[in-house]
Amino acid sequence: MLTELRIHNIAIIEDLTLEWGPGLIMLSGETGAGKSIVLDAVETLLGVRADTNLIRAGEERASVEGTFKIPQALKDQIHAILQREELLDDPDYLSIQREFRREGRNLARVNGRPATVALVKELGELLIDLHGQSEHLSLLRVPAHRGLLDRYAGVERELTAYQGVYASLQAVRRELGNLREAEADAARRIELLSFQVQEIDAARLQVDEEQSLKDERTRLANAEALAANANQALAALDEGEGEAPSANDRLGAAQGALAQLAKVDPSQAELHTRAEGLFDELSELTRDLRDYLEQIEFNPRRLEEVEERLGLLQNLKRKYGEDIPAILAFAERARKDLDNISNAEERLAQLEAEEAELLQQLAAAAAALSAKRHAAAKTLSEAVEVELDDLKMEAARFGVDFAHREDPAGLPLDGKQYAFDPHGHETAEFMVAPNPGEGLKPLVKVASGGETARLMLALKNVLARADQTPTLIFDEIDQGIGGRVGSVVGEKLWRLARQHQVLCVTHLPQLAAFGDQHFKVEKVVQGGRTSTQVVLLQGEPRVVELAHMLGEVSEGTLQSALEILDTVHSTTVSG
Repeated sequence: MLTELRIHNIAIIEDLTLEWGPGLIMLSGETGAGKSIVLDAVETLLGVRADTNLIRAGEERASVEGTFKIPQALKDQIHAILQREELLDDPDYLSIQREFRREGRNLARVNGRPATVALVKELGELLIDLHGQSEHLSLLRVPAHRGLLDRYAGVERELTAYQGVYASLQAVRRELGNLREAEADAARRIELLSFQVQEIDAARLQVDEEQSLKDERTRLANAEALAANANQALAALDEGEGEAPSANDRLGAAQGALAQLAKVDPSQAELHTRAEGLFDELSELTRDLRDYLEQIEFNPRRLEEVEERLGLLQNLKRKYGEDIPAILAFAERARKDLDNISNAEERLAQLEAEEAELLQQLAAAAAALSAKRHAAAKTLSEAVEVELDDLKMEAARFGVDFAHREDPAGLPLDGKQYAFDPHGHETAEFMVAPNPGEGLKPLVKVASGGETARLMLALKNVLARADQTPTLIFDEIDQGIGGRVGSVVGEKLWRLARQHQVLCVTHLPQLAAFGDQHFKVEKVVQGGRTSTQVVLLQGEPRVVELAHMLGEVSEGTLQSALEILDTVHSTTVSG
């Protein structure tokens, strides 16, 4: 619901902050006081194009900001939108701001960060129904009618069953489409896949061979240098240079001397042990070097073979994957694709049989869903007409029009085939006939005005539980009605407000008295400038305002105002 509305420099409103609670909120005041400006500000939160003519005289910019408490029923949907745009902050609250300047630069923000007007509209349609501008009333969006009817009818079980079969059918049809497409190009695909599999198989790839080949290539390409370095090291260790003894000889001499030393001074036996270890390690190093030298080969032909093998691996990687495991995985997929193509005819026949069976199942589920919808439509029509009768629109009629379209690939029903979607094979549209002698017409084509506002109230009352829009705003709902009907309208608004936040602009005291909150909109002149202020009325000031709405404030109108409040209290307490 809309918990706070802040308006700055719009028309005669300089700075205004309104805090609204749940329930029924009434706005009253003289014509021209600024009630319509408040509604204009709300409209901007719904994504209406900002009109620079609304900017207060002498100012360069204007803004409006609304804070909304997100209802539980809409949290998943609104959170999904905000997460998509990376704008989710507080999981329970949402803020929308619009700012417009005289030079034409308009800004929109959601949760304090820049946003598009399209996003503002998307969120606004979920949060507020404003009767007065039809594009913001969910009941005037035909695609929403089927969902409202479904929630009213309680078709969750039937719809879930239908959608389960629908999902299975769509999966089968996707696979069928892929197979038919593959079949049309089967010869070329078989040739290509066969070549790919054969090329990879012919390479006889080993998972770890690439690194081994690279190491071998390094040895073969540097055989001469490797041999020279190994020989030099071996000479120093085991052969010496000229008259100089080798490292092995010198270390052997050191070991012998230390052996004699240890005999004379046993406390230094560890020195001899360490020398022995060094001598053994040096001997082992010498043996390893000789083994390495024997492995070094000057083999240009083998080097060429290794280079060719590495080139083959590089070519396969370029075609089929970043490494050998990826290439082998590609070959496995290609084999499976070949098998699928080879077995395509058999699989096609199997899938076509599954499709036919699922179409029959889906048709049965659609028929069950449709039957429940049609029964609910009849109940809904009767309930709405009872509401309209209470609102002195006895001659008005309401109905639901179901439409479907034939499609050769559709659901088999009643000897024909009908197009279908995830919600069934028919659409639903609300129809009305406001006056006697007129046939039912689409709700979206009914003229605006007080009569339409009462029609919307009747619908909203009946669909209260089905309609998830948290905030409902009614303007002109008291147009053309008297006090007695005003009391009926007020009671219906009050009952509607037990499940929604309802804001109503009114001139009728019998209607205003039902408000859980009653605000007076009035003009004040300060410093030679006219401004709008909005005051929350409670106690005596509210009685005076209701009396003023009845006529001149007098003992008689004050008493009538008190009687109206007493009647409302009795009605709401008993209700």
